[in-house]
Amino acid sequence: MRAEIYKHFFMLAKRIIPCLDIKNGRTVKGINFLELRDAGDPVEQGAMYANEGADELTFLDITATLEDRSTFAALVKRIAQHLNIPFTVGGGIRSVEDVGILLNAGADKISVNSAAIYKPDLVNDLALQFGSQCVVVAIDTKFMDDEWRVFTHGGTRSTEIKTLDWAKEVYNRGAGEILLTSMNHDGTKAGFAVEITKMVADAINIPVIASGGAGEMKHFKEIFTSGNADAGLAASIFHFKEIGIKELKDYLHSEGIAIRNR
Repeated sequence: MRAEIYKHFFMLAKRIIPCLDIKNGRTVKGINFLELRDAGDPVEQGAMYANEGADELTFLDITATLEDRSTFAALVKRIAQHLNIPFTVGGGIRSVEDVGILLNAGADKISVNSAAIYKPDLVNDLALQFGSQCVVVAIDTKFMDDEWRVFTHGGTRSTEIKTLDWAKEVYNRGAGEILLTSMNHDGTKAGFAVEITKMVADAINIPVIASGGAGEMKHFKEIFTSGNADAGLAASIFHFKEIGIKELKDYLHSEGIAIRNR
């Protein structure tokens, strides 16, 4: 089923997605992709978030591509045994075979980033083999030199690719969702990147997950209304108990925003 149909049915219901960045099997969190600190066991945290009402979870092995190693298939199996909600995994995915292993381990979706940039046909191949609904393209973007540009390798390498152009290309290649992370906003708790999120969401007809910058409940309202995002993803505010998922959903509901699984 093409992702546009998925969006047609669910575009009114916004999703809350805790993100767990994984390094050496542990959840970590930093600021602007740097200064990482330990934030707990990902399997335990994932089960806790599911019980608290998270709509989905995202697990990203943030150094897999940088360190040139395979994604954490064994950890994915452990996660799947403890979750009853959909989850996405990413990091170091380079091939159709990699994705098959992760989906067989229990993941519902996979997220590709650097590999798709260097081999764009990978998006086509994944959509054809597994269906667009399984394919999330993660875009790490940074505003520099008066434009939003795409970064690779965990946000450590810049490219000349413009973010909006890349979002349109992967949409045309069969991506089912975009996970858009602003490196300028990541970890700052000053709010999501509303402008670029809206630009991407308005240009394509698949769900856009906004990531980077959540610090208050009002930031989610802003990204859902002004940014046209379909989902809001955050890490530290959930990991360190600054905002509860139920509390956030109750707030959004009171503000007239339709959300899933309240």
